[in-house]
Amino acid sequence: MSKVLSIHNLHVAIAGKEILKGVDLTIRQGEVHALMGPNGSGKSTLSYALMGHPSYEVTEGSVTLDGRDLLALEPDERAKAGLFLAFQYPTAIPGVTVASFLRQAVTNIRHPDRKEGEDLIPMRDFRKELREQMDELGMDQEFARRYLNEGFSGGEKKRAEVLQLAMLRPAFAILDETDSGLDIDAVRVVSEGVNRFAAKHTTGILVITHYQRILNYIKPGFVHILFGGRIVENGGPELVDVLETQGYDWVREKYPEAARDEDEMEKQHAPLKQLAF
Repeated sequence: MSKVLSIHNLHVAIAGKEILKGVDLTIRQGEVHALMGPNGSGKSTLSYALMGHPSYEVTEGSVTLDGRDLLALEPDERAKAGLFLAFQYPTAIPGVTVASFLRQAVTNIRHPDRKEGEDLIPMRDFRKELREQMDELGMDQEFARRYLNEGFSGGEKKRAEVLQLAMLRPAFAILDETDSGLDIDAVRVVSEGVNRFAAKHTTGILVITHYQRILNYIKPGFVHILFGGRIVENGGPELVDVLETQGYDWVREKYPEAARDEDEMEKQHAPLKQLAF
């Protein structure tokens, strides 16, 4: 039986300012959802709140993963429960190689009851699996010896995120603006990696974006529009085409209250983003 990620009436604030104002969303394993909205609408706030970023305060609502209260868990426990976040701006970790980082992460995720100091997964097994995944992603094996995200191009950072996704095999993956800062060729390569992973595993995927281009490669079955801190429209792939041709003007006209909130959030967006990081 497939697992379910259920978000109900979620309200989230940053520094006392409410950003999300009652988000409802249900994702099942094997489904691909797209969450679209203009800059500052609350898309990244949702992703960080789900993973437990301390600057994002959940003031109301619930989030459950297969019936388990996700909000009661620490970020590492959420990862062990099966939630994965591919960051919009991945952080560099000097001195820690991609391989070392992944071996530690894979061990902790696959053996959640492992105690500090206990052995990592056997190097021979890990190296074999890592090589297989890198070959599938078309990555040079030398990449594993580099320090994580240090000196990486935008495309390399996002491919490193997809490699983590492939190695960790989560129940649910949130891809936060994975196409941000990438040229069209890099978007295609990264998207192909995600599609290859999705074809082999029953992971529920939430693609967060405000561009259509990544959705030309990663095909969602469900599309949601986040506007003014709440999801105002739910539909299928046809919603992507509507946004591409008409933009968000029709959303603004149809939901005037959300439009007012969106305008206010846009004014607050830059200073709040600095407070969150």
